[in-house]
Amino acid sequence: MAQPVSELVQPGRGRGIVDVYKHKFLLQLLVRKEIKIRYRGSVLGLLWSYVKPLMQFLIYFVALGVFLDMQKGTPNYAIYLFAGIVLVNFFTESLGNATRSIVDNRDLIRKIYLPRELFPVSTVWVSAAHLLPQVVVLVGACLLTGWSPSIWQLLAVIGAFFLTALLSIGLGLLFGAANVYFRDSENIVDMILMIVTWASPVLYVWPMVQRVMGPWFFLYQLNPVTVAVEIFHWAFWSPTLSPAQAGTISMPPDLLTVWFPSAFGVAALVLVIGQLVFMKLSVHFAQEL
Repeated sequence: MAQPVSELVQPGRGRGIVDVYKHKFLLQLLVRKEIKIRYRGSVLGLLWSYVKPLMQFLIYFVALGVFLDMQKGTPNYAIYLFAGIVLVNFFTESLGNATRSIVDNRDLIRKIYLPRELFPVSTVWVSAAHLLPQVVVLVGACLLTGWSPSIWQLLAVIGAFFLTALLSIGLGLLFGAANVYFRDSENIVDMILMIVTWASPVLYVWPMVQRVMGPWFFLYQLNPVTVAVEIFHWAFWSPTLSPAQAGTISMPPDLLTVWFPSAFGVAALVLVIGQLVFMKLSVHFAQEL
């Protein structure tokens, strides 16, 4: 009996990031491979996930909290600072590795066909694996200061994580594809990552920006990383404050009702643009690599 002939599909063409879900097993293999390679021959291994953010925290806390006396005007400044650092580190690590992911896997891409989107997406999940132990340390520090979050604050943390991951994947697809053709794309990304820590309320509080920008403050709030960091502060830092301390610095108005959905819209737009550029350029990845 004759078998029905399925519709022919042009080789190398897929459905974009949707194919990542269809190849979940390959995604898991890539994540495991990246983690093993990164810590191969390392003495500390996964402990480096703690060492780097700890050193960043100590440097910023001493320079800004002690020398510039930021902790005087910001209650529990150590919690405020570390909550921002762990999330920004997740974004910078995700985007930096996603930008290099296609070029770093050139040998695999030249040999077989598989959804190219797997490589940038896998780097984001590797960064998420590094984020988890840092969040555990953050939660432990919060508990020592009387942390008592609401269920909405805990759910908001998950939302902030997915917001940051969505933006990282979108930009990772865009710059990962561009890096195949223009290797100085890595230098552009390095400059972006250098600015990110200062372009979000990690080292300072948002009213400082509002006083300077005035009516243009909404442009600052459209940055998804800014919104995600402020949500982390709302979830981890705010519940550690006493009623008197909470009255000194409040969260930005309409954070969850206006800025959170707006930030998701911006991140989704970046993802669509990144996916379109990636699909356009990925056809010739093997030849260019």
